[in-house]
Amino acid sequence: MSAVLPNPFTLRGLILLTFSLVVTPLTARAAEKPPNILFIFADDWGRFAGMYAGTKPGSAPAGALNELVRTPNLDRIAKQGVLFRNAHVNSPSCTPCRSSLLSGQYFWRTGRGAILRGAVWDPAIPSYPLMLRDGGYHIGKSLKVWSPGKPVDAPFEGRKHAFEKAGTRMNHFSDSVTKLAANGMPPEVAKQEIYREVRGNFRQFIAAREAGKPFHYWFGPTNTHRNWVKGSGRKLWQVDPDRLKGKLPAYLPDVPEVREDLADYLGEVMALDGAIGALMEELRSTGEFDNTLIAISGDHGPPGFPAGKCNLYTFGTGVSLVIAGPGVKGGRIVEDFTCLTDLAPTFLEAAGVPVPKVVTGRSLWPVLKSEKSGQVDPERTWVVTGRERHVDVAREGSLPYPQRAIHTSSHLYIINFKPDRYPLGDPGPLLASGKSIPAKRLINNTRAAFPDMDGSPTKAWLIGQRDQPEWKATFDRAFGLRPREELYDLAADPDQLHNLAAEPASAKIRAGLETRLLAELKLTEDPRVLSDEPVFEKPPFTSLEAPE
Repeated sequence: MSAVLPNPFTLRGLILLTFSLVVTPLTARAAEKPPNILFIFADDWGRFAGMYAGTKPGSAPAGALNELVRTPNLDRIAKQGVLFRNAHVNSPSCTPCRSSLLSGQYFWRTGRGAILRGAVWDPAIPSYPLMLRDGGYHIGKSLKVWSPGKPVDAPFEGRKHAFEKAGTRMNHFSDSVTKLAANGMPPEVAKQEIYREVRGNFRQFIAAREAGKPFHYWFGPTNTHRNWVKGSGRKLWQVDPDRLKGKLPAYLPDVPEVREDLADYLGEVMALDGAIGALMEELRSTGEFDNTLIAISGDHGPPGFPAGKCNLYTFGTGVSLVIAGPGVKGGRIVEDFTCLTDLAPTFLEAAGVPVPKVVTGRSLWPVLKSEKSGQVDPERTWVVTGRERHVDVAREGSLPYPQRAIHTSSHLYIINFKPDRYPLGDPGPLLASGKSIPAKRLINNTRAAFPDMDGSPTKAWLIGQRDQPEWKATFDRAFGLRPREELYDLAADPDQLHNLAAEPASAKIRAGLETRLLAELKLTEDPRVLSDEPVFEKPPFTSLEAPE
């Protein structure tokens, strides 16, 4: 699926990069008026939206839960455009995911952008927003683009293009609305107060534009990241936790504490949809809705839940993706696998800006311009995902938990390169010594134990049940050591519970996926497979220094 590409972090790559910023011929649209680009990218938002209700569990994790989520604004855009059922992030960790998206390259090619804690951006890496800027676009952002890491939002030229004077309370939606309500404002009025800030920031961005310039606006809310207010799903959005009973995937304990936690998360998804609606109204008011390419997605699966964020299971890497606008043949649902690295070349091609040869993603325009549904491109049948270091700070040297995986429509194959390490970080001294940790601390302090899972009521409940026979297997599956290889049959086992890697009957499938995965890693110069001592195992990648 990939061509041989120069890695900018090798001498050969630096030489080739200098002479290779030209690649893709200008598209037919480039001869016309360049389209505006509106990109909505929500933190920790997995594949949850009403538009995924009824889809098969293998493509939409916990698909039955989407029957309870009301996202009319998002659903409307999906009907106008293309809905992707098999979109994945390259890495289910905020900073490396965003590094890969902004550069259009696999995360392992982005230097210290490949990790979260201790991330540093290398300005030698081309980033698509700055390439659009250089191509004549007015660029701007509100809320999160690239962090944690330093400099903050470096691939977007830092804070230079930030438009946030109207307010940033969208980032803490349920908390903001709850506080306003506590001061006497009705909740529905309080919601509109937050959405007015969303509108105001976009208006400021438009007002700052030079007449006639196309624009690229990045809206990056973090409200679907923790912490949200306990009980807000029911109180603010009427998501009844009791209606989740019997609908949870097997890797999530079907108990009241987890159901309420998940209901609160789904409420934040509905708050996101309200912000999308506000932005669509503002965009229409500019008179440029019809010439705006709209793309909406998230940076990985839900935080603080087993198998979600920081895991290579579908619940962790599968995300929503909708694209609509000029040149897009709408009203379609496609099964093509796409990695979010594909968005950078897609946006650049739409704008008529040459795509650097170092880009590993592939433009989605052949799929977007097609009139077919289902599987459009016969080569888009798999994606590669992975992770290195997230935040684990319990271990001296903060060594990563290195994984790579290949997802197909039928199977998921994972390599855990260091199976002697805990996949979600060390247990922590209190848990390791057998002492209990107060639930409040496990909810509010992510680093109290297993720091690569966000603190949450679900995490606190599951750790509290670790010695109970009924839940020990669930606890071990979430936090315990894992074998070097994992293989799951997605048709027979959509929740990915039964590892077939050691089964003789699956040997041929396992070997074929391993060969394909390793070939892609070597082709794209992944340090993890090119050296016995990859850079990820050494300073500065293992430095405990906290990013700014």
